[in-house]
Amino acid sequence: MIEKVLIIEDETAATVNLTAILRKIAPDFKVLATLESIVESVDYLTDSQQERPDLIFMDIHLADGESFRIFDKVEIDIPIIFTTAYDEYALRAFKVNSIDYLLKPIKEEDLKQAIVKLSRLTQSDNSASMERISTMIADSKAEKQERAKVFLVHFKDRIIPLNTEDIAYFYTSNEKVTATTFRGEKYLIDRTLETLQSQLPEDSFFRANRQFIISRKAVKDIAIWFGSRLSLNLVVEIPEKIIISKARVAEFKQWLTAIQP
Repeated sequence: MIEKVLIIEDETAATVNLTAILRKIAPDFKVLATLESIVESVDYLTDSQQERPDLIFMDIHLADGESFRIFDKVEIDIPIIFTTAYDEYALRAFKVNSIDYLLKPIKEEDLKQAIVKLSRLTQSDNSASMERISTMIADSKAEKQERAKVFLVHFKDRIIPLNTEDIAYFYTSNEKVTATTFRGEKYLIDRTLETLQSQLPEDSFFRANRQFIISRKAVKDIAIWFGSRLSLNLVVEIPEKIIISKARVAEFKQWLTAIQP
């Protein structure tokens, strides 16, 4: 029986919408906590003092990376409903692996059907589902290593190959994503930062915040910013200051100092 719910979601509007629908269709549900990052989620799920949820709503793209990385750090045997805005690869993977997902913005009828389906799962079904999740994560990592070595970008009347190793950072503004090279060249990229984040090698690129994905080689130096945050300076000019939130400082430092394969 589902009574206690954990929400892992970094978008306030999405959390408010989900909570409002839950109150309407499942008033007996108790939301234990709303977590916004991989770090917070791992801390909660590994803390024996925290209440164990019966169901987890998990966004695919969090502020500090793909939620799949949570499974690398903690074993989860709890039913999960994944949520996503537009990640087509994830949607295809979930369909193949029979994992429930909800497409944002979440609709009342879709949520109601997902809860009914999950409430019927037996413990053995849950275990099988988690095995499928693990398989999907492994497949996602393997695909990520094979992809995104080169992007094809439009430049005037030509299409040119742009090597990822030549890119200093990706930046989004006004729903447009630009890749800037170490030579200062700028190219429009026909993908969202969320899609790029799922395709770029994690050891070389880091999702700094909602505006930037940066290359490890582009980091020049780091300044301590207000509220225990970090401010990054790159070896190339940037359109605005790059701030690492307090919650992600430890992860960023670990990424920056990790030994590359």
